[in-house]
Order: sequence, then structure tokens, then C-alpha cells
Amino acid sequence: MTLQPLLHASPVIQVHAAAALAALALGALQFGLRRGGRRHRLMGRLWVGLMAVVALSSFGISGLRQVGPFSWIHLLSAYTLVALVRTVLHARRGRIAAHRWTMIGLNLGALVITGLFTLLPGRIMGHVVFG
Repeated sequence: MTLQPLLHASPVIQVHAAAALAALALGALQFGLRRGGRRHRLMGRLWVGLMAVVALSSFGISGLRQVGPFSWIHLLSAYTLVALVRTVLHARRGRIAAHRWTMIGLNLGALVITGLFTLLPGRIMGHVVFG
């Protein structure tokens, strides 16, 4: 494992990766802690902010070009931004089950599954993890 590929990447990729890793760690922590209190809301706001950075920064990454500078992953980024708004609204309106399932979906889909795709050969994070 070496950080050199990430350190030589563009600043937008570095910000994207750092925010994604922080959101992944914070999300895992959040699922293990008591829900509904002040700490949960504070950590949730931080997580939503990190995910917004992840989604928005992805539009500055164009390594996989399928339609102009965009790829299928950018559709997920747009969906993530919409889902972030929805999950906050669910929580504020007391729709806790909908909030919970949206958060689980975002953590699994927008972080874990897409994170696994970054480990494919030829990708920067693949080089970081596997050399």
C-alpha cells in the first residue's frame, strides 16, 4: 500500500478521496452509535456535508468519458445530491424509517459499492491499495 498515486493525483481527486474516506468512516461510526440525539444530528450534518463534497467533486473528475466529460458514475453523483436533500427532509419531518433506509442506501450505494469500483486495476485507489 502506497499513497504516492493519490499524492500525485489532481487536487480535486485528492479532495474527493479524502471526503469519501471520511464519510465512509463517519457513516460506519454513525450506524454503531445511539441515534436521534444531538451527537447523531451533528455527525449527520457533517456526513451530509462530506457526501456533498464527494458528489460535487466527482463532476471535476473525468477519467471515464462516455458522454462528453461525463460517465455513468456522474448520474449516481446527481442522484446522491437529490438523496441527501431527501434524507434530511425525511429526518426533519419525522419520517425516520424513510430516513434510515435512504441513509443505508447512500452508505452502501454511493460509498461502499462505488468505492469497490475505485479498486479496479488502472484506477488510482487500486494503485494505492494494491500497488
